[in-house]
Amino acid sequence: MDKKIATTPLKISLLVYQHLLITSLTLPIEMLRAGEAFAKSHLNKGEFRPLEIYLVAEDPQPIKNRTGLSIVPDCTYDTAPNSDLIIVPGIWRNPRPVVKKNNGLVNWLDQSWQDSSQVIGVGTGNCLLAQAGLLDGHPATTHWHYAEQFKRDYPEVLLKPDFFITQSERLYSVASLNALADVIVHIISQYYGQQAAQHVERNFSHEIRKPYEDQRYLEGAVDKHPDELIAQIQFWLKNNLAGEHTLAQVAELFGLSYRTFTRRFRNATNQNPVEYWQQLRVQTAKELLASSNLTIQEVALEVGYNDQGHLTRVFRKYLSQTPTDYRAIVRRKLFG
Repeated sequence: MDKKIATTPLKISLLVYQHLLITSLTLPIEMLRAGEAFAKSHLNKGEFRPLEIYLVAEDPQPIKNRTGLSIVPDCTYDTAPNSDLIIVPGIWRNPRPVVKKNNGLVNWLDQSWQDSSQVIGVGTGNCLLAQAGLLDGHPATTHWHYAEQFKRDYPEVLLKPDFFITQSERLYSVASLNALADVIVHIISQYYGQQAAQHVERNFSHEIRKPYEDQRYLEGAVDKHPDELIAQIQFWLKNNLAGEHTLAQVAELFGLSYRTFTRRFRNATNQNPVEYWQQLRVQTAKELLASSNLTIQEVALEVGYNDQGHLTRVFRKYLSQTPTDYRAIVRRKLFG
């Protein structure tokens, strides 16, 4: 009995419609298949669950798109299976006409959510989730170009345009293809474990990426303080370590004077923003030294220091050792 449950296929459905961004359809499929292939050869037979992937449409006709390729649906919403995961791809240009023409898919999304499916909305594809009412009262993001239109069309959604990923229970909302890749790596780790996720990440990510957990706006858990603007600034700082902005410029970017920014930051976090930013850089440098083959100079540039010497001085101050010494010690722990 247990063995039968363990080997039940994972059913993945992707919505298809005219004007979809085909990369947001093919990328998750290829990544999920890569995770499946790795798991098949590394997991015990009773632990491995094969994937069944379906393209679900409003009607069964082939769908032409901007690439000149035709997408042939596997089924329509009224014959689609109960799905473990549903992915809603992005839409080229204005999403409103697509939303209006796909009422059946919108209703199916609502029913699938009630039946416990996980759902990922990509860019303007999140308009279909919003139309289904799934995002009312919850955080979401979308493509920046349509953020204002999204706010007008779906005022009940807690739009977070400064975040590339939001999560609310089983609902994931992403603003870009890179963010979609990060969420798919996270999903693969849920399905097949961390080794499979790392394997897929190495093969599909061409740059050092931050883990999904470090990027998301997680409903109910993202902030340890109630100042949402400061939380947004903290998120911005985490994702712009290599930039040349001063904290005064960051404050101006978010519409605050530096004095007000410093006061609000200290009130929200009990920490000086200069110290916070320095600690972010040190922590990120530690992660890069442990998990990448970047040179010390390259690590310094990645976290916003001008040269290796600057990074070394900071490491001596905070850790009482050089970056080279730290890398040697941590790698002996990881690989020895």
